[in-house]
Amino acid sequence: MEYKWIALSNVLIASLMGMVNMSIVLISLPAIFNGIHIDPLNSFQYLLWILMGYGLVTATLLLSFGRLSDIYGRVKLFKLGFLVFTVASVLLYFTPSTGNAGALEIIIFRILQAIGSALFMANTSAILTDAFPVTERGKALGLNMVALMSGQFIGLILGGILAMYDWRFVFLVSVPFGIVGTIWSSLKLKETSIKSPKTKLDIWGNAIFILGITLLLVGVTYGLMPYKNDPMGWSNPWVVLSAVAGLIFLIIFPFVERRVEYPMFNLKLFRIKMFTFANSAALLNALGRGGMMFMLILLLQGIWLPLNGYSYESTPFWAGIYMLPLTAGVIIMGPISGWLSDKYGPRWIATFGMVINTVAFLMLAALPYNFDYAYFAFALLLMGIGSGMFGSPNSASIMNSVPANERGVASGMMTTVMNTAFTASMAMFFTIVIVGITQRYPDAVIASLTAIGAVKLAPLLNSIPPTGALFSAFLGYNPIGSIISSLPPSVAAMIPPATQTTLEGTTWFPQTFATAFMPSLRISFYIGAALSLGAAVLSALRGENYIHDDEPEIIKAEKGRGK
Repeated sequence: MEYKWIALSNVLIASLMGMVNMSIVLISLPAIFNGIHIDPLNSFQYLLWILMGYGLVTATLLLSFGRLSDIYGRVKLFKLGFLVFTVASVLLYFTPSTGNAGALEIIIFRILQAIGSALFMANTSAILTDAFPVTERGKALGLNMVALMSGQFIGLILGGILAMYDWRFVFLVSVPFGIVGTIWSSLKLKETSIKSPKTKLDIWGNAIFILGITLLLVGVTYGLMPYKNDPMGWSNPWVVLSAVAGLIFLIIFPFVERRVEYPMFNLKLFRIKMFTFANSAALLNALGRGGMMFMLILLLQGIWLPLNGYSYESTPFWAGIYMLPLTAGVIIMGPISGWLSDKYGPRWIATFGMVINTVAFLMLAALPYNFDYAYFAFALLLMGIGSGMFGSPNSASIMNSVPANERGVASGMMTTVMNTAFTASMAMFFTIVIVGITQRYPDAVIASLTAIGAVKLAPLLNSIPPTGALFSAFLGYNPIGSIISSLPPSVAAMIPPATQTTLEGTTWFPQTFATAFMPSLRISFYIGAALSLGAAVLSALRGENYIHDDEPEIIKAEKGRGK
């Protein structure tokens, strides 16, 4: 087997494993929380850290690992990533505690998983770029894009299936991938990169960047949690201090990088037009798309599926099934766009992909809460096609534009930009939704209770905090039953049986929540459309295809090695 296909197979296993792990948790949270006996209404902080902690840690480490791979070799760090990820997956499967302690253990083990993920994610694009000639890189990166997106949706379906049996299986499923990847990469993957052994690790740059991005994202995360009588934490002085301090460190970061001898974030690469515009387009695309998955799952699990007769217990599985058109679009266009990019250049393929994404976001913004599925599926298919057209050409143009000995840090920079934007996007959409629900949910409850002649229950049901309503909808969980069961028997007896049946059914809470949620959903999709349009403009401005001028020497070296 040619070495380039060995390299591709290793990268595909890593990408598939990483994305399955990310999305399988997203869809399996109801089973995980039930398994460790956590009350969904009072555990919003654990939801945020399980969802966002993984991305936060990955985003902070990618740059450092990218630079380390240029110094010590990409394959060494890549193989270490497989091993660390596998160990963390085993620990997650054996999570010993329940309650708050169990949730904290899951968060800690997920952080360890994120370290492993950062080790191989920082090097996947660089390994493919080293292994494939310039005329085939778009195709290789396109196949990797298919693995990434397929893994995302395989995780949704697997999570729905495995969660019905045992929540621990959700974490165990990553272990075979990790074992196979560790063995296969150790036996077959070899170091072909041009190392920079004289380069030193940028200690000051690493410290300032990690501190800055961590403080900023921690501040944003806790800003989404209730504080005293406020539904969100933006008035919390510690949140403000954390976010401001993080911004200050990130502002200082580029000035430090200009002075150190071997910067971790090579600002000189931004002199390359293709590198700058392609990364900027990737940033806007990730900002628009990062929170989209959360919004769509919220819409399906919390509103559409219960309204269409699905039990709350089954909504995680069916949400994964109904989002398959998005995967289909990426699978169709990922390899095709990579091949077209190799032949005609990435500029207009990536640009048109973002234009299609813009149209898809506008279509989603026009949805009613009880939509026709055919329309929804077509919008998702367009979104997948647009994402597939943009991803591999954009990545190929970034990696082709840099010197060979900077590919590790360039891959780390590219992935850092996208992961940070994904995490920031989640926080942005959370904020939009929580603000909207806070303003509209009490009135929606009163209107819904008036319609069934139970307006006297309004003070009781308005006691559900906005974050609790959001969390419940996200988990496909009706909180009304828990509230009624917690009432004193004398109070619960005053609720007519017919009213109680209506409140605990599959339609009252989704319809009430939809009234408060849909305006915020539309705002988020309009923002996604604007960001996608901005990415399209930046893609068009990147110029024609550019390949760094050390590439002819690399091609000669590849021929000499018999690739």
